[in-house]
Amino acid sequence: MSTMNISLPDQLKSFVDERVSSSGYGTSSEYLRELIRRDQDRLSLRAIMLDGASSPITGNADKKYFDHLRSKVNQ
Repeated sequence: MSTMNISLPDQLKSFVDERVSSSGYGTSSEYLRELIRRDQDRLSLRAIMLDGASSPITGNADKKYFDHLRSKVNQ
């Protein structure tokens, strides 16, 4: 594992310390790792959504389509 040192203004340092103590994180490093993972997930989801939005329409999203999706989810 690599080490990274960061500098924070006092206000942000206090915020991180409060989040660590109130949210069950053991260290500020755990908290920051979680924030980075969430940001990675957000970026991945954004890319998936943009891919979907730019893909060609292949069918109608009518009642029959959504009924089919519901039946697959309820299985």
